[in-house]
Amino acid sequence: MIKKIFSILAFTIIFSGCTSVDSVSDQLTRTTSEIRLENIRNEIGENPVRALNLIFIYKEVYSVTQNDENEDWALLAEYEREAAEALREMQSLAVSEERWDDAVSLGRSLASIGIATDYTGMEAAFILEGAKKMLADENVLGAFLAAVRSHEMTPMDAASASLFLEKAVEARQRSAAAFFFAAAQRAGSANVSAGISDAAREYASGRDSVSDMLKGVATVWVDRGYRIERGMGFPDRSIGSAFFIDSSGLLITNYHVIESEVDPAYRGYSRMYIRMGDSASSRIPARVIGWDKALDLALIKAEIEPEYVFSLVDRVIPRVGDTVLAIGSPIALERTVTSGIVSALGRRFLQIGDVIQIDASVNQGNSGGPLINNEGRLVGVVFAGYVQFQGLNFAVPAETLCAALPAMMKGGKAQRPWLGIIMCETFDGAEILYTAPNTPASMHRINEGSFLKSINGRELSARQGTQQGSMIPAMQREIFLCGPGELVAIETADSEGTVKRHIVMTAARPDIPLLEASRIENRERIVTPLFGLFLTPLQSGLFTTSFRVERVVRGSTADEAGISENDPVTISRLRIQEDNGIAVLEITVKKRRMGYLETSMHLPAFLDTPDTL
Repeated sequence: MIKKIFSILAFTIIFSGCTSVDSVSDQLTRTTSEIRLENIRNEIGENPVRALNLIFIYKEVYSVTQNDENEDWALLAEYEREAAEALREMQSLAVSEERWDDAVSLGRSLASIGIATDYTGMEAAFILEGAKKMLADENVLGAFLAAVRSHEMTPMDAASASLFLEKAVEARQRSAAAFFFAAAQRAGSANVSAGISDAAREYASGRDSVSDMLKGVATVWVDRGYRIERGMGFPDRSIGSAFFIDSSGLLITNYHVIESEVDPAYRGYSRMYIRMGDSASSRIPARVIGWDKALDLALIKAEIEPEYVFSLVDRVIPRVGDTVLAIGSPIALERTVTSGIVSALGRRFLQIGDVIQIDASVNQGNSGGPLINNEGRLVGVVFAGYVQFQGLNFAVPAETLCAALPAMMKGGKAQRPWLGIIMCETFDGAEILYTAPNTPASMHRINEGSFLKSINGRELSARQGTQQGSMIPAMQREIFLCGPGELVAIETADSEGTVKRHIVMTAARPDIPLLEASRIENRERIVTPLFGLFLTPLQSGLFTTSFRVERVVRGSTADEAGISENDPVTISRLRIQEDNGIAVLEITVKKRRMGYLETSMHLPAFLDTPDTL
């Protein structure tokens, strides 16, 4: 009996082993092209956007084998038609189910591949319908933000503007009421204008005082318990400011103020609350709803009905020299107002976009407070500048805040799209310096050294030295409105002017964009996006490598260090400090301009460079 059992087991093992070998053999005999085509086929029903992305990657990889008689290419064309049809059906279903955000997202992906549908050109209408639905669901903040976005694309009709005006008056948001009242007037309907009450007209025409606005600003306290130094305990607390943007108790502050509340690397005690008056006021517990580390913004909530709510509808883009007021709690001095001017625009301190430089007095505790102009319109969100330099302070533009809020309102970490490209603005345009590995750009073989010409058909025309910013923030704003997982059409041109079109699916932007690349790339490649150095190898040793500087990117760390073309360089070490998000390059340079005098340098660089797309 035992022998019989062993015989059965042996036969089973041999049979299953043979099957496994045959299966492995079958896998090994298949070509990479066949495996790619199978992956595409499997994605069509579940995720047609991803299927289309894989199709365009296939075209990039196998473009040299394309011909009408190739069976794989014929099959690929059929898969592309099926995926496009599946994408059209998904959008139709989203419209029928009134999932307006999904309908807009799918419509953008369809537009990027040049597919027209019954809903082409209806993005503004979908966004407006979504705004009305949110209004019915009492999501006033989301409704107002969506309504303004729709209006900026296509001016809304008078009836819709009157609907939002009525809600703005009810919510006691004067700036929003003024915006929608002006929209209703511009729509030019006598019947609708006559239907606007005198009370609404009067309210929309009024103006809030700064003393009113003070009631909408809170002090944020984050209590992290005690820290031990030399055997003694000290209170570990951070302080900031916040301002109400919705009557439900939603506030805006800076991410760095509440970081310990959401940072997974933080293992200590952390509790947050707000205070509406002086130190004798009660502490109101607060919690984080959503955050965006790349923009240093956070959305928090306290169970309180505010006396004043700042409107995000009638924000303003300031001009250099405009007078501004900063409201906040510097060193815990609640409800402090300081004044100054807009010193400059287009400063690049954040990963995405640019910030406003102001000279209003800002100190620790001001971070997260509102920046307003003389008319009481929101200009931005203050964050403190350099402690050692007086008068150098900054603010996240209100326009950026409004674009960032919808993702933060969904809760948790806001997901932002990216392509994996490091840019450099030159007199010839926006040059692609580097494509990070394992990113959409590298998968689609977007060439380094080419120039980015357009995104989703929109030409990029900003140039260096413009007062309102440069090309890179403009490109970031264009990509910013897309979500991770959407298709984006970009055009690049090589040095000879030959234009190439790429259809790329965006990925989720990592917290530190160049961290993974710094782990796996060769030193001579990673120094290009980090330090602005293009190197050509000369000779290699056991611990050092010698190079010749082929090119130095203007304005880069290497440029500021005085390194120039044809300088001999020896790399001793590249240290990556992941906790601080910093890379330090230890090199020895023989500068031609100094008679080849040998100089040792330590060059620092951030891994979250603002020149990423």
